[in-house]
Amino acid sequence: MVETAKKAVTKTTKKPAKRKTTKTKKNLVIVESPSKAKTIEKYLGSTYKVIASLGHVRDLPKSTLGVDVSNDYAPKYINIRGKGDVIKGLRKEAKAAKKVYLASDPDREGEAIAWHLQHILDLDDTQPNRVVFNEITKDTIKNAFKTPRIINQDLVDAQQARRILDRLVGYSISPILWKTVKRGLSAGRVQSVALGLIIAREQEIQAFEPEEYWTLDSEFKKIRSKFKANFYGFDDQKQKLPDQASVQAVMQRLDRTADFEVVTVDAKERKRNPQLPFTTSTMQQTANTQLNFRTRKTMMTAQQLYEGINLGRGIGQVGLITYMRTDSTRISNVAKNATAQYIQDTWGPEYSRHQPLKSDLPEGAQDAHEAIRPTDVLRTPESIKDKLSPDQLKLYRLIWSRFVASQMTPEVLDTMAVTLTQNGVIFRAKGSKTKFQGFTKAYPAAKEKDNALPALSVGDQVQLANINPEQHFTLPPARYTEAALIKALEENGVGRPSTYAPTLETIQRRNYVRIDARKFVPTELGDIVQKIVVENFPDVTDTQFTARVEHELDEVETGDKNWVPVIDSFFKPFSKEVENAEATLEKVIMHDELAGMDCEICGAPMIVKMGRYGKFYACARFPDCRNTQTIIKEIGLPCPKCHKGQVVERKTKKQRTFYGCSRYPDCDFVTWDKPTEKTLPDGTTPKETVQTAEKQ
Repeated sequence: MVETAKKAVTKTTKKPAKRKTTKTKKNLVIVESPSKAKTIEKYLGSTYKVIASLGHVRDLPKSTLGVDVSNDYAPKYINIRGKGDVIKGLRKEAKAAKKVYLASDPDREGEAIAWHLQHILDLDDTQPNRVVFNEITKDTIKNAFKTPRIINQDLVDAQQARRILDRLVGYSISPILWKTVKRGLSAGRVQSVALGLIIAREQEIQAFEPEEYWTLDSEFKKIRSKFKANFYGFDDQKQKLPDQASVQAVMQRLDRTADFEVVTVDAKERKRNPQLPFTTSTMQQTANTQLNFRTRKTMMTAQQLYEGINLGRGIGQVGLITYMRTDSTRISNVAKNATAQYIQDTWGPEYSRHQPLKSDLPEGAQDAHEAIRPTDVLRTPESIKDKLSPDQLKLYRLIWSRFVASQMTPEVLDTMAVTLTQNGVIFRAKGSKTKFQGFTKAYPAAKEKDNALPALSVGDQVQLANINPEQHFTLPPARYTEAALIKALEENGVGRPSTYAPTLETIQRRNYVRIDARKFVPTELGDIVQKIVVENFPDVTDTQFTARVEHELDEVETGDKNWVPVIDSFFKPFSKEVENAEATLEKVIMHDELAGMDCEICGAPMIVKMGRYGKFYACARFPDCRNTQTIIKEIGLPCPKCHKGQVVERKTKKQRTFYGCSRYPDCDFVTWDKPTEKTLPDGTTPKETVQTAEKQ
């Protein structure tokens, strides 16, 4: 009986079976890049999963036109080759998710990416699943997810219209260029205008005729103080100095032993206002001129700063700047308020252009499409410099300084302009000195250099200490740098912030231009292609026409125009030009230019060929003989070190020009500066030559 009872007790003490737990579904957020996904997921918490589409998932096919021109230009999109696994993963995650949010960039292209994702994931287009934000910070991200919207079809249509226009131009003209010139060439709306500007500038340079002029830069002194002044004219009349005879006329009227009299003194206070915060194009221009960044490098670095940088323990991954593709200079009230407070706390209220608002704004309040600015003004460049790469630090410092300066008071300068005269000969001097630093406290690079004149009054006598007659010649207009070309495109209304970097990259990759001393030089191939496009497709290269198309695309974005008529008004006349060009254009024969020497390997003539980095010598029997030689350009001066070779122009691997001896490596003379006859007189030592070489 006892044993039976024990068995019964044993049965009742068995462990209960485990319950099956249901896995909670998460909200899925899709962005473009993994680094952006990592930053956003940290802010949204455990109920969200953030993954990347790695850019576009659908596009027009590469092998065919992909546009049905007879059916309202309907695009024929296909999944991008190589994105199969990505799309499969996106579909799997979307199917398992509680809700899907599309959080690509807040511009036309970002809207189009979201639209394509909505299609491949078969999402309900009436549901608000589109989330946009101008900066990747905790408050901004959380507030953005509180107010999702449906996809803006006007933005999608504007991007789609641009893509279709570019496809129609490229896939219509490129085959003609292949047939008449060579395979691998292309043409496009914006790139043709950019190439046209470069070629037009080169033509101006070639046609330029320099004019002689002289200057009389002089030095005066009052007691122990010295200052500089320039010749102005005679008897209150401004006078040019076109030649040496006019200079002699001035010198003859001067009495070197007599004093000059101060006849006017104009002392004023001048204010210099800060520049507006950066847009995409002004950032690209300034980074090019101040940091020597190429446009592509600027945009790549800015993308990293926008998507998020790991600032270490306690902070983690955070976006440092607002969205970097914008043409707006507008700043949110939240940013203005925070910056005004920072400026007052750091330098004092007299430096702040805005007074901080008395009451706090709603948390996370912001304006869409702001200028490029730091997401947190308190995050100074110095405070995070050890977390950034050298390039990231340089660009962040530039963006931070420019933005903070834009919210500060003007720089105030005391200026003075004086007129000096003797025997009717007039010299004028100008000087300035900083009275109040204003915005230059935050942006030292923008500060004017002090050039103060001594205390002068009307009637004072000053002595001529030195006078320097110097001959000059007017210079041709400068070739375009990347910064100057972007500025020209923007001023002409051609292209948009996202198009400048790929446009400049394309014309270089196609070998239509080359870079020399950081400036664009058109190649022979570029000249040939542009001539064909200009003569046969004038609208494509017309600046005003291209600007009008850009304006119409903007109207599509705002919903004021339908995208189909915009394309139709361009394509109908353009298609007739294409038909005419196909029927009439003949193949352009590019004759090989003889180099004037024979191949040292096989004895065949050497010819001039065009390569990626310019012209070079190659054997005429290629590919049977693959002998090539670099074309060495002599500048007509003997080597100052060995006196046996000639000074020749050479290129580094990065295509930077330098000068060296033709007998290298037997002679190692080298200099970055272009020598001239003046800098290479008889008896000049190599050291003196390098030190006095004229800057190119």
